Amino acid sequence: MDINFEYYKIFYYVAKYGNITKAAVALGSSQPNVTRIMRLLEAQLNCRLFIREARGVSLTEEGKLLYSHVEIAYRHLLNAQEEIGRQDVQKGGTVEIGATETALHLFLLQALRGFKLEYPAIRIKIHNHTTPETLKLLISGKLDFAVITAPFEASPSVCCEKVMDFEEILVGGMQYKDLCKTPLKLKDIKNLPWVALGRESATYEMYRNFFVAHKVDKEPDMEVATSDLMLPLIENNFGIGFVPGELAEPLLKEGKLVQIQISCEIPGRSLQIVSDKGRGKSLAADTLYKYLRSVSPAWSKRGF
Repeated sequence: MDINFEYYKIFYYVAKYGNITKAAVALGSSQPNVTRIMRLLEAQLNCRLFIREARGVSLTEEGKLLYSHVEIAYRHLLNAQEEIGRQDVQKGGTVEIGATETALHLFLLQALRGFKLEYPAIRIKIHNHTTPETLKLLISGKLDFAVITAPFEASPSVCCEKVMDFEEILVGGMQYKDLCKTPLKLKDIKNLPWVALGRESATYEMYRNFFVAHKVDKEPDMEVATSDLMLPLIENNFGIGFVPGELAEPLLKEGKLVQIQISCEIPGRSLQIVSDKGRGKSLAADTLYKYLRSVSPAWSKRGF
C-alpha cells in the first residue's frame, strides 16, 4: 500500500486538534485541501477515520488505532529533526523517561542534577507512573527509557540493567513505639493496619506474595498511588508500612517514626534502567542513558 506520508502528517494534526479548520491553520493549508486529503487517506485505507460532529471531528475506532501509531512516529521524527539540527558541543535535544517515585528520590534527583550541569541544553521530560504502567509506555514507544523499581515482570523485548540495590524496612508512627522492644513474627502484625502502594503496582504484588509465602493473609487498609504518599500517612499513625530505609531515616532520627523489627527477611529491592531492545536511542537519550549508568552505584562497583 503506497500512501503519501504527508497524508499521515495531516491526519495527525486533524486528530490532534479535533477540528479540520484548526488543523489547516496549523499546517498553513486550507480546509478544503485538508478535507480532500483525509478522504483520500480513508479511501486508501478502506476505512472511516473520522466522525463529523457539531464542533469538529472525533476519531473512529480505526482512527484511534492509527493515531496511536502516527503520534509516536511523528514525535520521534520531530525529535530526530530537532537533534540533527542541533548536533553541536551542547548536545541538545529532548529525552522522555519514565520513573517511579522511589527511583526519583533514591537515584534520579541527584543524578539528573549532575547531568544538567554537564549538558544544560538537553531537555528532560519525566513521566511518573507505577512500574507496570511505565513498562507499557516504554514498549509502546512513548518513552526513550525508564528507571523503575524491581522486582517486576519484563517482556523479552526489554533490556534491564541494575542501577542500585536498596533495602526496605517496616516502620510505624510513634503510636507503635511499643512494638520496637523485640523482633516480631509476621503473624504478630497481621491485625495491624497496613499502608501500601495500590494493587496496580509491582510493589503491592511483591508484598502480597511475601505475606502469602509466610502463610499470613493480609490486605492493605490504606492504598496510595505513589510511594511519597506513604510516609505522611504512616507518620500520622494511619498504619505501618514497608518503605525504603534511606527515605525513612530522617524521620526516624527526628523521632517521628519507629522501625519495627521482624524476624523474617524482607525481600530485597533494586532500581533498574530499562530500554527497548528493538529501538535505537536518539543522541540526547543515549547521552543521558550512558550518564546514568556511569554514575549508578551498581556500575561503579563493576569498575565502569
